[in-house]
Amino acid sequence: MRHSLGLRVGPVGFSIGSAWPEPIAALAALYAGYPEPEDGIADFTVRLEPERPWRRWLRPAVAIRGDFTLPEAVPLPLRQGLLAAELGMNLQMALGQRRYVLLHASTVERDGRALIMTGESGAGKSTLAALLGERGWRLMGDEFALLDPVRGELHAFPRAISLKNDAIAIMAAALPGDRFGPLLAGTPKGDIRHLRPAADAVARMTEPATPALLLFPRFGFDEAIRGVGRAELFVRLTQASTNYVAMGEAGFNALNNLVATIPCCAIDYPDTEAAIDLVERLWAEIGR
Repeated sequence: MRHSLGLRVGPVGFSIGSAWPEPIAALAALYAGYPEPEDGIADFTVRLEPERPWRRWLRPAVAIRGDFTLPEAVPLPLRQGLLAAELGMNLQMALGQRRYVLLHASTVERDGRALIMTGESGAGKSTLAALLGERGWRLMGDEFALLDPVRGELHAFPRAISLKNDAIAIMAAALPGDRFGPLLAGTPKGDIRHLRPAADAVARMTEPATPALLLFPRFGFDEAIRGVGRAELFVRLTQASTNYVAMGEAGFNALNNLVATIPCCAIDYPDTEAAIDLVERLWAEIGR
């Protein structure tokens, strides 16, 4: 397409093309410093194009296309073109990734060991991962955790962090403005603003980590720690995976091994400082 950008996030290369310059310019600014796909060859292609030829100029609407497409997906207005590009990359991973078992989770790393946080949308895992990534942890990923079905390692996938609604103000108060993308108001999920990961997360994104702890965080409740049984954990992980069924036996074995070897619990917390304190206490316990 006329306007395009190639970038690599962890082990995955993307080629994003657009009929308009604005989404590519916003994407290039947000992902400044990221490498291009290895050998110039992308694993996945995303195309942002008008639903009809005249919609390129008349009330521009961005349809998300690529190697994999959802025909029923509703186009987004051009002012949300950056979001369309991000959703396009998510779509290619969710429908096309077969090398890794994908978990819808946020992941951070310390000392070669990874903390995985998963749960329902709005649980606060993205905000928690973003804050930990600024406090001595390495951000490995916000949208997807990439589990190697053979080695059992987690591979980093440090895309821009998608902050929503109240989380935007929390992170904006803690970090400089040049780390943020534009405010995307009135999206289907409310207000969204993307945060570029710390430079260390990008520089070290080829380093895998060993899964060490899995948490199901839940924001807005009194502080609590609850156990999660192995059977429940396995079911919840299959529900959190976008390609578990497609991975077949490899997916089953990978999640079964993860469940058998990683401690897990659910945590409730009233605010982010309480959450960080809980995480640090639990992390210290598994290191004993």
